[in-house]
Amino acid sequence: MAVVYIRMRNRVQAKGNQTVRIKDIARIIGPEEVITKIEEIILLTVKKEDKNIIVIDLAQVIMAIRKVDPTIEVETFGPSQTIIEIILSKKKMSYLTFALVWFLLFVGGGMTIMNFHVDVSMGEVHQKIFTIITGKVEDKPLLIQIPYSFGLGMGMILFFNHFFKKRFNEEPSPLEVEMFNYQQDLDRYVIMNENKENVRHLDDR
Repeated sequence: MAVVYIRMRNRVQAKGNQTVRIKDIARIIGPEEVITKIEEIILLTVKKEDKNIIVIDLAQVIMAIRKVDPTIEVETFGPSQTIIEIILSKKKMSYLTFALVWFLLFVGGGMTIMNFHVDVSMGEVHQKIFTIITGKVEDKPLLIQIPYSFGLGMGMILFFNHFFKKRFNEEPSPLEVEMFNYQQDLDRYVIMNENKENVRHLDDR
């Protein structure tokens, strides 16, 4: 009796009409000849009816293995489901659309910062700091406001840990952490609602 260890992947991507095998959604540890046989077992073929999400349950994998060879003993660890994300062909974004989105984000971000500064009376704070440093009263203390503006931009770059495609270190930015948490919650929702094995009506036969 051969023993194999299987660890399901959290999420994989597939294209339309693509055949999904066990090696695509799981990592297998065991005797080489057994692994070769298991890896090529076909679980499903992606169809249009599947839309863009498919959930493969560990039980489906074990049953597929047992059909090929009932003597194989399967030990599992890690996640018990794999989400297959179907990549649909998408139209390329036009430069006009990109420019419009960039402009809206730029104006919206600028308005947000300016409204925040008005709420906290940042202008008056700069005037007081300028008066404390120079002893002069100035309605527009550019000596304070210009460096502050550059510092604000640099602070945002350091906070998000990116300058265009350049990353300053391997530490994830707060935005990446929030996106990760959102993806985790989304995956849990998909697993609970898309996996038919998790929900069953008593009237079903």
